[in-house]
Amino acid sequence: MELIAQLTGVIKHYDWGGYSFIPGLLNVPNEKKIPFAEYWLGVHPLAECELVMSDGSVRLLKDYFSTSSPTAMGAYVSRRFGTMPYLLKALDVREMLSIQVHPSKTDVAKDFAEETEQGVPIDSPSRNYKDDNHKPELMVAMGDFWLLHGFKPEDELRKTLQQIPELNFLLQVFNQSGYKGLYKTIMEMPQEKVNASLQPLSKRIILLFQEGKLDQAQAHYWAAKAFLRFSDAGTFDRGIFSMYLFNLLKLQKGEAVFQDSGVPHAYLQGQNVEIMASSDNVLRGGLTNKPVNVPELLKHVLCEATRPEILRGKNNGNELVYETPAPDFELSSFKLNKGAREKITTTTAEVFLLVEGEINIADKSNSIILKKGCPSALALAGNELQVTANESAWFFKASVPNHKAGK
Repeated sequence: MELIAQLTGVIKHYDWGGYSFIPGLLNVPNEKKIPFAEYWLGVHPLAECELVMSDGSVRLLKDYFSTSSPTAMGAYVSRRFGTMPYLLKALDVREMLSIQVHPSKTDVAKDFAEETEQGVPIDSPSRNYKDDNHKPELMVAMGDFWLLHGFKPEDELRKTLQQIPELNFLLQVFNQSGYKGLYKTIMEMPQEKVNASLQPLSKRIILLFQEGKLDQAQAHYWAAKAFLRFSDAGTFDRGIFSMYLFNLLKLQKGEAVFQDSGVPHAYLQGQNVEIMASSDNVLRGGLTNKPVNVPELLKHVLCEATRPEILRGKNNGNELVYETPAPDFELSSFKLNKGAREKITTTTAEVFLLVEGEINIADKSNSIILKKGCPSALALAGNELQVTANESAWFFKASVPNHKAGK
């Protein structure tokens, strides 16, 4: 059984994707400007990732783990999760994604079972829960990255509703009913009232946007972009309200944010590396052409103030560890100068993703090179690796937290 192998991920061509970041990682041309949105590495049913063995043979990653010894994943991971519990991705966000919320582990098990009992097919567009897993997420910015993350603290939100004339009517709702009443009012508001409330705001800020008088640090900037993308003949997406209710964050290269169950969020622009529990459960709250199930959304959204915590990683030599409460995953990044070496001991099956430079990963019996065109690899549990930077390099390692793996 080989302990390290090249890993080939799966590309997702969603319409919001960018044109160069992921093609650059994979060293593929994109003259036709096809959107490359996500690059998936994991065993999720929608991720047909492949292992390329040293003899040239190819195996599906999920099939490999279903037939391999439990020691391949590590005893703890095999016992608790049964397979690789995380999904690692690279994302290129050219156009904003939908506002979304992910359900908790306890809630989703119940809701998934109910939809299954009702006979709703897994692949049905009307299905809310595609699996019975939660989906906490951690993202690390590859450069300047903009996103919405949780409700603003009370004073900031009240100030916003006071300062924007078109939103003044929501201040009384917030004062009387708090976050939950405010969000419920917006999400259940008749479309005619949504249109009447947002139409004057759209006229005012789109003109400012087109004249170059707005910058990305203003909610108006992103709301104007949303108006231009999601409005149709005077009908406005109610998700635009959330541009003003949620925290607007700008992350710099290497900074990270963790998004737990229930926290509403939306990616606006930039590139990142993202890790999450292996799930595809998404409840949408607007800025989308996909279905929005308001009752299900309101069941799971965390309607309370969020004070964003920007993670910069915990130093461990050349390694930065982005610690989170999630038991399913841990993400580390390494930056090595040319010629530098790093010893890594794998405690679980771990995925490597190179984003800059070139490295050689070797164990006692095999070695592989990660570079543009072949940026990802898998190492099994209980392996002693030596990583050498053939060029100055930046790479990520996905794992399960050591202290949660019984070590």
